[in-house]
Amino acid sequence: MKKHILLSLLIVFGCSISFGNEPPPEKKAGKTVVTIVNDKFLINGELTYKGRTWQGHKIEGLLMNSRMVQGVFDDLNPETVDRWKYPDTKTWDADRNTAEFIAAMGEWYAKGLLAFNINFQGGSPEGYSRVQPWENNAYESDGSLRPAFAKRMARVIEKADELGMIVNLSLFYFGQDERLKDEQAVIAAVDNAVAWIKKKGYTNIILEVANESNNKAYQHAIIGQDRIHELILRVKKNAPNLLVSTSFNGNTLPPDKVVEVSDYVLIHGNGVGDPARITELVAQVRALPSYRPMPIVFNEDDHFDFDKPSNNFVEAVKAYASWGYFDFRMKDEGFDDGYQSVPINWGISSPRKKAFFNKLEEITGGPH
Repeated sequence: MKKHILLSLLIVFGCSISFGNEPPPEKKAGKTVVTIVNDKFLINGELTYKGRTWQGHKIEGLLMNSRMVQGVFDDLNPETVDRWKYPDTKTWDADRNTAEFIAAMGEWYAKGLLAFNINFQGGSPEGYSRVQPWENNAYESDGSLRPAFAKRMARVIEKADELGMIVNLSLFYFGQDERLKDEQAVIAAVDNAVAWIKKKGYTNIILEVANESNNKAYQHAIIGQDRIHELILRVKKNAPNLLVSTSFNGNTLPPDKVVEVSDYVLIHGNGVGDPARITELVAQVRALPSYRPMPIVFNEDDHFDFDKPSNNFVEAVKAYASWGYFDFRMKDEGFDDGYQSVPINWGISSPRKKAFFNKLEEITGGPH
């Protein structure tokens, strides 16, 4: 009786209290809210880059992004972890990697970057790899979410929320998906990731179920292009407000059954050497029977030439499609180069990074 009286008084006076072993309420983010209206992105109800044009081309509503998939990278394979040691300490440190990622985010944002791509299974830390003996994987074999990976990801997402940035969160990467023991584990991984997002109250996420789901290296058929729509529909059922899609190999179109159930279209510019093909790809997506007004986003493109009047970035903008920078380190390059090859200098440190961010600032005018 006394407990009930006390609780009633607390409610009247606007206070709260917990009794017994009740867990504390989960922290809620939600300062930054991403939504889509037709083919445009909005942040907190305002068009991105509001009112901005560049060389007569509309920029508002686009979501310029960069592939930063290794923000929570770790290698759980003791036989390969030494490959990623920092040049100064001669050891790998996953928490340092995430801390330095977070420290650089404000610099990216100041140049007009409103979104970045990060993956619970990362990407190849060597850029492109035939085999992946390392284990950069946020899931146990049964699909449960590993706390250390989730903790690092939470730090990244919450910093992005604070800055006003959108996180393109990807769940699976080929070469790592086979570490999930079976199809039920894949489904469990999707369910657990979505439940974690909901519990945290994150509203600044667009979800990419899998990176390049038509890649033949995927071991689980449900992640492949013929069935990935099943996982997209599962996400939409469990989290109707969570924007969701999936991407495909460079220079290829998504199948109609994926576009039909997605909230936005992801395409890759890898393999597109002629910038005119970028314009053509966008037109072909819009011509698909399943397409309706929705954003088209390049979230991976390893072509640069930012000093030239025509390049993949510029042609995407002219076609009213968002564009994403993909920068990996070549074999003869050093620590400052690349955003995918571990270990990573997350700053705007190399000539190539500077060229991208300067072009980004020119086009977008900085954050809006």
